[in-house]
Amino acid sequence: MKKFLAQAYIWILLILLYAPLVFIAIFSFTESRVMGNWTGFSTKLYANLFTGNMQGSSSLISAVENTLLIALVSALVSMLLGTIAAIGIHNLHGRKKQAISFLNNIPMINPDVITGVSLFLLFVFLHISQGYVTVILAHISFGTPYVVLSVLPKLRQMNPNIYEAALDLGATPSQALWKVLVPQLRPGMVSGFILAFTMSLDDFAVTFFTRGTIGLDTLSTYIYTDARKGGLTPELRPLMTLIFLIILILLIVINVRQAKAKKQFS
Repeated sequence: MKKFLAQAYIWILLILLYAPLVFIAIFSFTESRVMGNWTGFSTKLYANLFTGNMQGSSSLISAVENTLLIALVSALVSMLLGTIAAIGIHNLHGRKKQAISFLNNIPMINPDVITGVSLFLLFVFLHISQGYVTVILAHISFGTPYVVLSVLPKLRQMNPNIYEAALDLGATPSQALWKVLVPQLRPGMVSGFILAFTMSLDDFAVTFFTRGTIGLDTLSTYIYTDARKGGLTPELRPLMTLIFLIILILLIVINVRQAKAKKQFS
């Protein structure tokens, strides 16, 4: 009975998580502007999405471009900063290590609204004009801790004598870092990059408070603004479906590669 209830709970949870995605995917193949109203199978929404033949197409395309650009830049910077921070934390000892690790976890636990408001007040206090720069800095601030948590396990698994051996053999600290440490840490860095990229794509609250009044829109803020007008643009349904499929394919590829790598090492 316990096994049955546990499996039933998991299936109910999965259905609640994925049913809305399936619902959106199904109704992306109909022309109805109202979600849930099936007017016949059609790929017109996909055609409109790729040809730009829709109302407000320029603003939607601009929002997608902004989202990808901000996510890519912030994830790259977060990966570099998070890797360096993880190496520094790993080499600390005692209470200093515990204190820094605790501080690293705060941005992940802290609600997005509080993070967004605090960063907004900080930028206003420093007289920094809000726009691309402030949004990217904000995304770096909450993306870096995820990279740190992804890289730290790889540092613990690594032989601690490898770096010192490289120095003893004549390598400079920078050469030992890039040619010895980075190849060992690359899987954690990639995982951290993907996490930071995904968190940036998904973010709304922090972006909303730090984008300013210059008309900068990401996909999340565009959907929020569009919904306040009385309804969502129908072309958002195929766009959401494509984003989900791309992420699903990437996850499958990554998991397959990791499984093959484990078989080779074993």
